[in-house]
Amino acid sequence: MKVMEIVYEGKVISVLRTYEPEAPSVYFEMVKHPGSAAVVAVTDQGKFLLVNQYREAIGKYVLEIPAGKLEPGEAPEACASRELEEETGHRARSLEKLLEFYVTPGYSDEKITVFCAMGLVRTKSNLDADEVLSLTEIDAVDSLNMIDDGRIEDAKTIAGILEFARKKKWSLPFRPAGKR
Repeated sequence: MKVMEIVYEGKVISVLRTYEPEAPSVYFEMVKHPGSAAVVAVTDQGKFLLVNQYREAIGKYVLEIPAGKLEPGEAPEACASRELEEETGHRARSLEKLLEFYVTPGYSDEKITVFCAMGLVRTKSNLDADEVLSLTEIDAVDSLNMIDDGRIEDAKTIAGILEFARKKKWSLPFRPAGKR
């Protein structure tokens, strides 16, 4: 039976080490994460709401879809709605699940659920104290070029935009329903 010990416990993640009792020098370290949700927010004009957020781990700003970690007992859909409003100041009339995936299963159990938000209604943003970001609107078609040229380099954002394009069966140039 494997031994599991907590090596580090932080406010967002924990690092665990597992090993067989007869071979403690052969171990595996993994990051435990509560999970997260993200939102491809689409305006009535066919633009994506992205946040330009500073990410300390890479030391720079990154264009991303709004996202955040699940609070204890929180459903991914509730987290997505909360993060959309906190980071962009919008609520969605329609929230549809696009996909879910493990972010980095080689060393972490984090699973992210990505939603599509449409029918956006302006409210008020309410950023967390540690969030440094600005809101930007990107033309949906331009977002594909931005992925190709590296201006969008965040994995959940790339996956969300491409899955949105696939599920919505984009015929370029993309126009929201009713705007053809």
